Amino acid sequence: MAVESTSRRVEPAVRAPLGARPDGCGATFGLFSSVADAVEVCLFDDAGRETRFDIEQGEAFVWQGYLPGVAPGQRYGFRVHGPWDPGSGARCNPAKLLLDPYARAVAGEVEWNPAVFGHVPDDPDRADGNDSAPYVPRSVVVAPDFDWGDDHPPGHAMADSIFYEVHVKGFTKLHPDVPEELRGTFAGVAHPAAVAHLQRLGVTAVELLPIHQFVHDFQLVARGLRNYWGYQSIGYFAPHNGYSSSGDAGGQVDEFRRMVRALHAAGLDVILDVVFNHTAEGDESGPTLCFRGIDNAAYYRLAHDRARYVDDTGCGNTFDLHRPQPLRLVMDALRYWVQEMHVDGFRFDLAAALGRGTADFDPHGSFLEAVGQDPVLAEVKLIAEPWDTGWGGYDLGQFPAGWSEWNGKFRDTVRDWWRGAEGKLPDFATRLSGSRDLFGHGGRRPTASVNIVTVHDGFTLADLVSYNGKHNEANGEDNRDGTDDNRSWNSGVEGPTDDAAVLALRARQRRNFIATLLLAEGPPLLLGGDEFARTQHGNNNAYCHDDELTWLDWNGVDANADLVEFTAQLCRLRGRHPVFRRRQFFHGTPAPDTGRDDLDWYRPDGQLMTMDDWGAPFARSVTMALSGATGDDTRPDDPFLIMVNAWWDPLDFTIPEPLRGLDWRIEVDTAAPDSDGGTVDAAAPVRLTGRSLLVLRSPRPGSGRSGPAG
Repeated sequence: MAVESTSRRVEPAVRAPLGARPDGCGATFGLFSSVADAVEVCLFDDAGRETRFDIEQGEAFVWQGYLPGVAPGQRYGFRVHGPWDPGSGARCNPAKLLLDPYARAVAGEVEWNPAVFGHVPDDPDRADGNDSAPYVPRSVVVAPDFDWGDDHPPGHAMADSIFYEVHVKGFTKLHPDVPEELRGTFAGVAHPAAVAHLQRLGVTAVELLPIHQFVHDFQLVARGLRNYWGYQSIGYFAPHNGYSSSGDAGGQVDEFRRMVRALHAAGLDVILDVVFNHTAEGDESGPTLCFRGIDNAAYYRLAHDRARYVDDTGCGNTFDLHRPQPLRLVMDALRYWVQEMHVDGFRFDLAAALGRGTADFDPHGSFLEAVGQDPVLAEVKLIAEPWDTGWGGYDLGQFPAGWSEWNGKFRDTVRDWWRGAEGKLPDFATRLSGSRDLFGHGGRRPTASVNIVTVHDGFTLADLVSYNGKHNEANGEDNRDGTDDNRSWNSGVEGPTDDAAVLALRARQRRNFIATLLLAEGPPLLLGGDEFARTQHGNNNAYCHDDELTWLDWNGVDANADLVEFTAQLCRLRGRHPVFRRRQFFHGTPAPDTGRDDLDWYRPDGQLMTMDDWGAPFARSVTMALSGATGDDTRPDDPFLIMVNAWWDPLDFTIPEPLRGLDWRIEVDTAAPDSDGGTVDAAAPVRLTGRSLLVLRSPRPGSGRSGPAG
């Protein structure tokens, strides 16, 4: 690769912004490094020839300059000259081409040549002098303008949200009605055929697995696998170029924007799964691609010996948001995605790591405090995965007001309940009614609990009811990877079967899980494909499979049309009835219009639950009675009875005596999903099939809801 003179100077820039900013005549470049002795901007032409320009240090350790003639589409990188002293945390190596941390787009991907590592392979203390430029991606200058038209956020309140977690590529890669050239891309997600399925379901938000530019790990590539999930970010401002049908010269940015605009037009929020807790550079043996070579000690939490990294993420390093520059970068990135890319919120991977200071999680840590006072981020949804792999890293319920959290206890409890574990009734009732024990403090509300049963990490819903153990042999790690704490039950047979009774039970269990998820207080998250029984054949850690194992098989929509419609019915029921979307926790106080408590719990025989009933170890059935009080006197709702039978045998339920004067009709029956509902005799026993759930509704006079809500 040809390299021109390294002595050329650029025009000075006054307080240049970080990153590359074109102005129609050229572009300013700004890079933070507190350890650099010199910094070069490296431009690459279409033939790959490199021209280097020295830039000067300005205020606050920002190296900056202006290059006339630079236009959008220009590929570039940085080389940082400075100390190489791993023992003190310094890892500058000008032989390594570095991505711009503020790059709006990235071209190419990492080729795993030894030159991408900053150190000599057999001597980690010695700098490697081989040029990495032929083997690493380039940053791309991007024009800031875009015609958003009349785009605006759909404006769904958190309480009214139903999240649908999906992978950009996997969602449409096999979709027969999406043009082949668009499948697996941002444009594919925006295609009317894909959007129509989301609208059919009635979800309100698409939660996309990581779309920031990421790296496919060396170990996976060596085994012929890929980092499918994308939790190895290296470009926090750049949409992943592998999801672009527009190439990687910057077109991926506008393609992402067009996707957001299309989803907004369909009434759907766009939520990004973001990975700010670690980067793709890994531990001290990993590659030098960006932050490590720019200012290692400024960006990463280093161990006491400074040569190694603190690893609270299980991925080799921890991004240090207790320090000003990485904190600024993450805050700048979040505002960028809201203001310039129009996204509606974020789900923060391993968010406990973001709240760590020098050691333990701190709900008043630098990052959480910065987010809490930011007026831009106050307008979007903030969802934490409230754990990491560090000491004391399970922090469910500890995030500040304004945050929601993936409720792992909801997942564990509901799985235990429907597989028949003992002693779970009190916890099940608590989860169903909004997890007040976890979130009923500090001004938080039921919206703090994002309820989950299945997510990308773990079994799909179909596999949850079909396998007792994981089957991850295809991952190449002898089935050692992935959790063993699945709380699953195979319904009597491990894996595929022709047994009609087992298949019927599995189908009913799938409906039980979906109904529980969508009826519980707190916004639900549905894993994409669960609504048509997508399987990964027992693989509960399919992060490395970019193939038919993880791509959604759209043949399942027709094969499981009843489950799709059942899921849509529950989404409609939730959307039409605010009693399932309460803004306040239940208080057990009488509703103004009925005089009944807003929430009561009854035994199957119709008697109020007692303390002894709650403590019975074998209790597996209960009736949840909702008076229709929503916490808002201006919008009372219909009364509901949710009857739950987790026994394996049928069980007769009695409508409680105070409620027998109401007219009750069947809204949902997981044992008979195709039934037309109908009314029930309030004075007669109501029989529930073993392992089933029944929802009864009593239309309020004058409510206009005399027909089925579904």
